Amino acid sequence: MKDGPRSNRDIRIPKIQLIDAEGQNLGVVATDEALKMAEDAGLDLVEISPNAEPPVCKILDLGKLKYANQKKAAEARKKQKIVEVKEIKMRPNIDTHDYEVKMKAMGRFFEEGDKVKVTLKFRGREMAHQELGMKLLQQVKADTLEYAKVEAEPKLEGRQMMMVLAPK
Repeated sequence: MKDGPRSNRDIRIPKIQLIDAEGQNLGVVATDEALKMAEDAGLDLVEISPNAEPPVCKILDLGKLKYANQKKAAEARKKQKIVEVKEIKMRPNIDTHDYEVKMKAMGRFFEEGDKVKVTLKFRGREMAHQELGMKLLQQVKADTLEYAKVEAEPKLEGRQMMMVLAPK
């Protein structure tokens, strides 16, 4: 199966709605006659709207059409942003300065349009005080409220608690 619209001899419908190279609608024409007109003009007969009744075909340069579509697709690819998930790791008894440094990094990630996964690791007896971890993650949520939204609420998985934030 080839890509792109059907053209020239691939169009096997007996009658088509024809638009010439200048954009004039010539009405319903026999496909053979339309092919001859396209060959006389040194161009191709290209199916523009295959689902219409009868299908709409246009006389144009197929190479130029493919090139334009390729350029349009490349431009669309260039404009799209790949969203990365950055991870910030913390401990339940994190110091205030360390917390502020992590929050500054998180702010930078959100400005770049990335998501942030906040991971809180518990060690040893810290597992007995999971409420401290939940309190810390609620603090992170409150501090990032103006520029981020919570995508995944804090949840405990084994010895770590995780939360995912996305930029607004």
